[in-house]
Amino acid sequence: MYRLEGKVALITGGASGIGKCTAKVFAQHGAKVVIADIQDDLGHRVCEDIGPSNCSYVHCNVTDEDQIKNAVDKVVATHGKLDIMFNNAGIVDPNKTRIMDNDKSDFERVLSVNVTGVFLGIKHAARVMVPSRSGSIISTSSVSSLIGAVASHAYCASKHAVLGLTRMLQWSWGNLGSE
Repeated sequence: MYRLEGKVALITGGASGIGKCTAKVFAQHGAKVVIADIQDDLGHRVCEDIGPSNCSYVHCNVTDEDQIKNAVDKVVATHGKLDIMFNNAGIVDPNKTRIMDNDKSDFERVLSVNVTGVFLGIKHAARVMVPSRSGSIISTSSVSSLIGAVASHAYCASKHAVLGLTRMLQWSWGNLGSE
């Protein structure tokens, strides 16, 4: 019944949406959940709903490597391990049909959160998972990783990148003996 009993999960973007629902489901299945988000009030409320014995919150902007590293380190310091890293934090930008109407700053902001944030989550989760030869990394992508014209240019590009990072991780972890 408790499929995640004894597991420890770090969920970026866990204060709302998919991350919030995932945090609740993981906790219902026995996992200790750490929510990493920039929405402090919402993050603390989700932890209160789940229960403080099963959930904690850490402020984390996924575009800041020190904050991602700190979140992973806090999980390991508190729970002794990290079993599941769920790179879920993500944003969308104004969906402007014509690329020439898009602002560079909006494009860079989406890629920073949706791609760099996933990269940093993978990097720092791997830092603790690879030595233990154990763990699962999950990253939220989208149908936009396969089909263009479903969302904005930046969002579509970012989700293609997440799929590429995930495939590369699959290959490199599958070849751990060769690294």
